[in-house]
Amino acid sequence: MERKPFLVLAYYHYTRIENPEELSAQHLTYCKSIGLRGRIYFAHEGINGTISGTRAACEQYMEDLKADPRFEKIEFKVDEADEHAFTRIHVRPKKEIVHSGLRNPSDIDPTKETGKHLRGQEFLEFKDRDDVVILDVRSNYETRLGRFKNAVTLDIENFREFPSKLPELEKYKDKKIITVCTGGIKCEKASALLLKEGFKDVYQLHNGIIGYAKETGGKDFEGVLYVFDGRVSVPVNEVNPKAIANCSKCENPTTRNLNCANVECNEQFNMCEACSEEMEGACSDACKTHPRKRPYNGTGYYTRPPVEIA
Repeated sequence: MERKPFLVLAYYHYTRIENPEELSAQHLTYCKSIGLRGRIYFAHEGINGTISGTRAACEQYMEDLKADPRFEKIEFKVDEADEHAFTRIHVRPKKEIVHSGLRNPSDIDPTKETGKHLRGQEFLEFKDRDDVVILDVRSNYETRLGRFKNAVTLDIENFREFPSKLPELEKYKDKKIITVCTGGIKCEKASALLLKEGFKDVYQLHNGIIGYAKETGGKDFEGVLYVFDGRVSVPVNEVNPKAIANCSKCENPTTRNLNCANVECNEQFNMCEACSEEMEGACSDACKTHPRKRPYNGTGYYTRPPVEIA
């Protein structure tokens, strides 16, 4: 099979960074110089990024980043692509590389304590036991599109709402809890917070759903995986795939997720391709006729995507 000319890299690493503002400025200049696009966040606690570029540029980037002692243990999740997955490059300093929702984020430190990591095959062998709970810590629009069979999902619109859901999870304190997310970064903080709140037997899926799919073929992940780039979603299950989302108009199964074309709505919703064309990318008749509706681009992904990255 011919290799595709572009790569998409997803990665994060918790490590101490003394100067995230200065490092962000330097990194932006560097990324522009080799033609990368995407979103990269630096904070005192580490780095979080999703980028795209030519195969040569991405390979150079991975080599150069690992040459920095702070990032030498970083693990990249790599996908091939036909073109860039982003339209521009953003490199920014943040208070956290993923927003925890905690009043005092320093209360947890993923460099010191998190749930025990399970690799893909370990997770596959572990997940169906009676004493195990798979806890998906992603947002509701992500889990509507795809999730593990029998996973516990949360009605949250972003990860910073996770701490508010802890009371709902008390009933699982005597279980083995495995946190899962897209690429692993949210699992680090979620599992650390669960341990801090007295949960004793906490695990996390190493490198998230992306890593699991690459190691196992994605068995028992139902639907498709939401991603925070121009692809919108990617198939991950090569073993027993099935669609679990339903079109909000015709109610047929679909693997498509859109942002409403109406800028003032921007709702995340599921809609099949035929209905999307009929509705011109809008989630409702009111949005279809709204004066601020964007021209439908065929994907439902616009140049200002959601701010979370996995």
